[in-house]
Amino acid sequence: MATVRHAHTVWQGDLLKGSGVVTLDSSGLGSYDVSWPARTEEPNGKTSPEELIAAAHSSCFSMAFSNILAKADAPPARLETKADVTFQPGEGITGIHLTVRGEVPGLDADQFQALAEDAKKNCPVSQALTGTKITLTAELA
Repeated sequence: MATVRHAHTVWQGDLLKGSGVVTLDSSGLGSYDVSWPARTEEPNGKTSPEELIAAAHSSCFSMAFSNILAKADAPPARLETKADVTFQPGEGITGIHLTVRGEVPGLDADQFQALAEDAKKNCPVSQALTGTKITLTAELA
């Protein structure tokens, strides 16, 4: 059965001087301020579409990788995944770099790397972002 999640944003003003609030409706976890300066300069307590994509990608990759590892009879004790989303004004999102460090008993570094590459390629967020270059660094703890 398919699921649908909801969020909405209310924006006021023009791009450069305006601001908005994005609300996570499905979870009810909160509302977060967004602005152009938070996107292109320092966050100063506000979020950006790129930070939200980074959160989505790091969590999706971690879920996919943990599943792939379990199917390979090497369930992870711990995975820590970071997603760095690069935004270039005038060009858009120019790349995403995933970094994963894992504690996986019984797995060597080459196996870990190969399975991480599989997760990078096949996690639903990676698949949704196929127009963006996605790179990966994977290492065992």
